[in-house]
Amino acid sequence: MPDVPSPEPDPVDDELGVALGGRIRERRRAQGLTMVQLAERAELSQPFLSQVERGLARPSMGSLHRIARSLGTTTPALMAGAGPSGDARFSVVRAGAGTTVQHDGGSTRALAQGSPALLPLEFRVTHRDFPDFFQHPAAEFLYVVAGRIEVDLGDQGRHQLSAADSLYYAGEVPHRFRLTGRTPATVLVVQGGAEDHPG
Repeated sequence: MPDVPSPEPDPVDDELGVALGGRIRERRRAQGLTMVQLAERAELSQPFLSQVERGLARPSMGSLHRIARSLGTTTPALMAGAGPSGDARFSVVRAGAGTTVQHDGGSTRALAQGSPALLPLEFRVTHRDFPDFFQHPAAEFLYVVAGRIEVDLGDQGRHQLSAADSLYYAGEVPHRFRLTGRTPATVLVVQGGAEDHPG
């Protein structure tokens, strides 16, 4: 399904969308890329990317991942960097706060702000079909807070995980997951940060 703007985003999501779009625009300009060049690299339409940068459209996680790779960074780094910078030594994100991306598969919320050495994300998983694979240079650790999911690691097999189960996989291992339980799952994913990883 192509990315299209949400019809009536609420004010909180508008603020987060503007911050995320601003982070994307900042990185694009710092690399001397035009919007057309970034859109081509990320395989997105230029009008849609323009709306994302202005906070008028919310990218899916797949589109955000492609944008991040095209900018030589990662999705968690973009999301963390969209929040207030604050003190680089610590970050407090209250319940209900944090840059959040709503998507067909549920939602993804950044649990740290700025440029932390670790990039934690909270996934609320509602999709029962596997999305496309994600792949990036950074290693990841996954912990199931609640619910049941199936994780597909490509050649490394599929793994059924329930609450309190965890999984680690190295960088460049293709990965994706889907809901297998009756109720939405909550999953903590922590990715190495410190430096942006080349796409």
